[in-house]
Amino acid sequence: MSGSQIIDVRGMAPDQRHPLIFGSLFGLQPGESVEILNDHDPKPLSYMLAAEHPGKFTFEYIANGPVDWHVRIGRTEAPAQA
Repeated sequence: MSGSQIIDVRGMAPDQRHPLIFGSLFGLQPGESVEILNDHDPKPLSYMLAAEHPGKFTFEYIANGPVDWHVRIGRTEAPAQA
């Protein structure tokens, strides 16, 4: 995926993190991704995206704790037109 940006939310309050993360995710174009640096496992975010937006996002761990987590979340390519 191209067009990856990095968002470091470590040290930010949850009420600041969520609008930043969701705004970035929902602003992605197909093929773009965002990398998130976090101080806890963002696995609940992967579950939420899979449940509420099935097939629209990829979720890949780059670093999996124990102190910092680094994930890449991408917007899937637009489906081919028939």
